[in-house]
Amino acid sequence: METYAGAVAAARSSTWDLAIVDVMLPDGSGFDLAPEIRGRSHTPIMFMTALNSAESRLTGFELGADEYLPKPFHLREFLLRVRHVLTTQPARRQLAVGDVTIDWDAMAIDRPGRGREFLQVRDYRVLAMLVEAAPRALPRSEILDRVWGEEEFPTQRTVDNAIVRLRQALGDIEGQWIRSVRGIGYQWAASSK
Repeated sequence: METYAGAVAAARSSTWDLAIVDVMLPDGSGFDLAPEIRGRSHTPIMFMTALNSAESRLTGFELGADEYLPKPFHLREFLLRVRHVLTTQPARRQLAVGDVTIDWDAMAIDRPGRGREFLQVRDYRVLAMLVEAAPRALPRSEILDRVWGEEEFPTQRTVDNAIVRLRQALGDIEGQWIRSVRGIGYQWAASSK
């Protein structure tokens, strides 16, 4: 993509093995594009830019860049860095439950007949916490602390709303996969394939 707007549209509609992002785009900043990519997937990001200051490099890495390549560069260096990023990425992680597939890397849920639904970042983190902690039930307070933190001042209802959205995305309307545990919080109770 040659423009910020085109890159945002592409990030929202497809997934890539690697995003090579120029920081100085005609209609925006590649630094603003990185959160858009990170909010939807774990696609590795490589900044390629004429901005070579230490501050610019730090900004790139703070935004989650896997590589930062200042211009000018040699083609061979570019190819070596691309290969390095691609070979250090872990294999795509997925979890199949019934006929539903959770794509951890894309932060999405695939259901037959409904296609792919991308999760909000915090909903994704709640789901990941539940699956990782299973069979232990997680208290709402622990979920709040780890996902929202103390700065946001959320309420326990915030967790309940995230669970409702996750159950809808999973098709778990009866709460058989994400089980409510009275007096505690929630538990991942689904068995994977």
